[in-house]
Amino acid sequence: MTGLRIIFMGTPEFACPTLRTLIERGENVVAVVTQPDRPKGRGQQTLPPPVKVLAEQHGITVLQPVKVRLPESIEQIRALEPDLIVVVAFGQILPKALLDIPKHGCINVHASLLPRYRGAAPLNWCIINGETETGVTTMMMDVGLDTGDMLLKSATPIDPDEDTQSLHDRMSQLGAELLAQTLDRLVAGELTPEKQDDALTCYAPMMKKEDGLIDWTRSAQDINNQVRGMTPWPGAFSFLDDKLLKVYKVQTASGAGNPGEVVAAGRDGIEVACGEGSLLIRELQLEGKKRMSAGDFLAGYKVPAGALLGKKDGAVGA
Repeated sequence: MTGLRIIFMGTPEFACPTLRTLIERGENVVAVVTQPDRPKGRGQQTLPPPVKVLAEQHGITVLQPVKVRLPESIEQIRALEPDLIVVVAFGQILPKALLDIPKHGCINVHASLLPRYRGAAPLNWCIINGETETGVTTMMMDVGLDTGDMLLKSATPIDPDEDTQSLHDRMSQLGAELLAQTLDRLVAGELTPEKQDDALTCYAPMMKKEDGLIDWTRSAQDINNQVRGMTPWPGAFSFLDDKLLKVYKVQTASGAGNPGEVVAAGRDGIEVACGEGSLLIRELQLEGKKRMSAGDFLAGYKVPAGALLGKKDGAVGA
């Protein structure tokens, strides 16, 4: 326990382990700031952010400004007199007027080894780009996008079969542990902020649904990375018989054929030729059907060798 008055700013499930760690350490979390409740899912039911649910379970005051940069939002936070603001996947850019409020500044837990993968979707893009290692970084926030001075880092390997969901779950715990270490070093006066080298950075933009369209002219390994990096959201997809085909689990193979062409289909999966090598689809969901293994799918849906996967117009490129 540091004895500091802390405001926690975060929204999704990724932020919850860090907030939970602050609570378990007995930190004085004077308020949680999170995004407004929003419609979710097919039924568009209005649901609270996961961080709000956790905060309310522990009797912590919750603020949900539509825009945190509005003067009234800033003054509401200033009135709480925080010594420190901890930010994890909050979802809004913090203005300088807010960053200047706490005497110890604003510490962000970012899901990459900065300066690599600044931006909204570092978990997705590190897998899509074929990285074998990633990690979390704590940093002092400034007005730039993930450009503040770095504090501590913790690295972790990326398993060759890992998708964004499993990496998300591991990294959220890693971030919570690193934030605890950062707080301990902060109060001990042992933190040495390090400037980021802008020449080493790359950008991880927010994911869009269209990013999931598979281009079968790419290599099997590239598409494998894309599927893993797009799972669970926004999801990788192609088209079969002009129907949307969501692709969840794949593995590389060594078959050959025209890109997008089904090489073979059986209990092990549907093997599709790529620009280099082939890809075995192990788990999928065809439009109008449930998610299932390829073997179960083929028991009720015939996919002959030579069938073509691609876009609705028959093209195979994205």
